[in-house]
Amino acid sequence: MEVMMGKLKILADSAKYDVSCSSSGVGRRNNGIIGNTHSAGICHSWSADGRCISLLKVLFTNKCAYDCEYCINRRSNDFPRASFEPDELARLTIEFYRRNYIEGLFLSSAVEKSPDYTAERILECLRLLRYKYGFSGYIHAKIIPGVSSEILHQIGLAADRLSVNIEMPSSKSLELFAPQKKPKQIFAPMRQITNSLIERNSLVGPGTMFKGKDINSPENYLGVQQISSETKGFRALSANVRKETFAPAGQTTQMIIGAGGETDQSILTTSENLYHTFKMKRVYYSAYVPVVDSPILPDRTTAPPLAREHRIYQADWLLRFYGFSVSELFNSGDENLDPDLDPKVTWALRNLDKFPMEINKAPYEMLLRIPGIGAISAKRIVRQRKVSSVKFDDLKKMGVVVKRAKYFLTCSGRYYGDRKFEEETIRNSILQMENGLQLSMFDNNWKQLEAGAKQEKLAAAGVI
Repeated sequence: MEVMMGKLKILADSAKYDVSCSSSGVGRRNNGIIGNTHSAGICHSWSADGRCISLLKVLFTNKCAYDCEYCINRRSNDFPRASFEPDELARLTIEFYRRNYIEGLFLSSAVEKSPDYTAERILECLRLLRYKYGFSGYIHAKIIPGVSSEILHQIGLAADRLSVNIEMPSSKSLELFAPQKKPKQIFAPMRQITNSLIERNSLVGPGTMFKGKDINSPENYLGVQQISSETKGFRALSANVRKETFAPAGQTTQMIIGAGGETDQSILTTSENLYHTFKMKRVYYSAYVPVVDSPILPDRTTAPPLAREHRIYQADWLLRFYGFSVSELFNSGDENLDPDLDPKVTWALRNLDKFPMEINKAPYEMLLRIPGIGAISAKRIVRQRKVSSVKFDDLKKMGVVVKRAKYFLTCSGRYYGDRKFEEETIRNSILQMENGLQLSMFDNNWKQLEAGAKQEKLAAAGVI
């Protein structure tokens, strides 16, 4: 167990730069009471129904055959290395689950020896976890570029979500920072996953055939016959065993922001193409953290571009849920997002000729383009309009951020903005509002800290 925990410490630490889910960042000891928040490898993610779930986030190995310039696990980097055996990681995961530390597994890996060698060991681990230990929880598995199509398919049948990290936003950066990785090696598995998902979604109803098998038959389980016949001691597999379904949660990818010289426009154009071509569930963005010395990368003292990452995430949200395109977000000639304002506000200020919109007449698609109105509040407005006209006082109750939205709408013909309707005036008003909100939050936090310190002094003096 001590050896296994040593491996966990090394491989969980090596996995922290993958941002497809966020780390809990907690290391509080148990001290004999209920629950455990040990930070090694435990991260938080969200399920499709909105629940926050805890995952074991870990690499299978950090012994990498590649020498990618930006990567902490690069071959030439001198730091502790470790690899799990398939059954070690399977047992570790199921024991964490039984103790209620986690609800699932987020598994990535460096490339040990070759993509197929590493992927085969990952597949063995997932099969053991599913069919030896009967684990039916969530599994997110990273696919290594260059892996064979058959192994990828089998991993997709064992995992709930797959992802192939594109890493760099452009082929030029990929060639510069990771010359051993080729675009074809990345896009081929993405295409295979997409095709398998399309094929899966078209197969419905009893008697549907997949690869010559009825997808509803008890025999059509991942590796049931093979595992049952080849491995001793496995529990008898019954109708309760997880059915063969390829990556039911779809696929995602990740790219690094700030390592190369790409503009925000080129980064989001790559994302837009990925969404359209490969039907991605989501593209994750990772602000580059300088962890290795390199003459072609930012200096180790350079701060990660977190504010830029945040703006790109906001723009990505507009692409996915608000009907925007990249060309609309950058139609003024600028190639980077405004660091001071939400991209939706920036777009609205550039297109003031479309505003103010009448809240009782604008179609749903245009309501989504009003800053301060989200998808839920837009639907509430549309529902309310079927009964009676929407009043300005109703907007806050519907979830609209009125302080922002009031500059871009009218209610029954009346404009409620308290400033002149011109770009610079509205921009300054919104900036003042946001800066004031940040200062207010700072002041409140400072007051709470002062109050806490006062309480501690009184307690120490025996007054309370």
